[in-house]
Amino acid sequence: MHEQRERAPQRRYEEYAYVLDLEVKGRSRTVRGKEGVIIQSLGEDYLTFLELQGIEGVVYTIGERLYIGRDQRDKVVSVLGRLSYQDLTPTARSVLPEVVEKIVASKEQRLIEFFNTSQPLNPRMHALELVPGIGKVMLRKILEERERAPFTSYADLERRVGLKDPQKQIARRILEELEGNTQTYLFVRRA
Repeated sequence: MHEQRERAPQRRYEEYAYVLDLEVKGRSRTVRGKEGVIIQSLGEDYLTFLELQGIEGVVYTIGERLYIGRDQRDKVVSVLGRLSYQDLTPTARSVLPEVVEKIVASKEQRLIEFFNTSQPLNPRMHALELVPGIGKVMLRKILEERERAPFTSYADLERRVGLKDPQKQIARRILEELEGNTQTYLFVRRA
């Protein structure tokens, strides 16, 4: 008899977000009439801009990682909604590169897997070529090396193919996607 396995549904929401900016007596951009501690943040897994409602009297720091999942939250009342890059305050925009670099560092295994498994987008363009620093020659090196053995870290990738500071190159690509300066999205989930 054939048993059908049930797969757990894939989580489609952020568990953690990083504080980009906050207003202690702010007004929500996503929920009409909502006021209080309003936090602009960047989600860790899907890289979505989120507006959060914080708790009055709690101390927050720019760049802090907050739990925003469905279980008991200690510093966030609720996730109010998604924001666009244009909705971000000047402070949030200025902190964004640093936060993206933090996320890229913390998600090394997932992002290295991109180098091990990415495919061509069309007959003329490979997904890897959209990462700054990767042209046709570097692409060929990466594809040859990953055939020999999968990459295990940023250092391994840099050592084996000569891509300078892959962590920074990925962060640059993610920033382009977050700012909306691209037609193809590799890392950021679009609205």
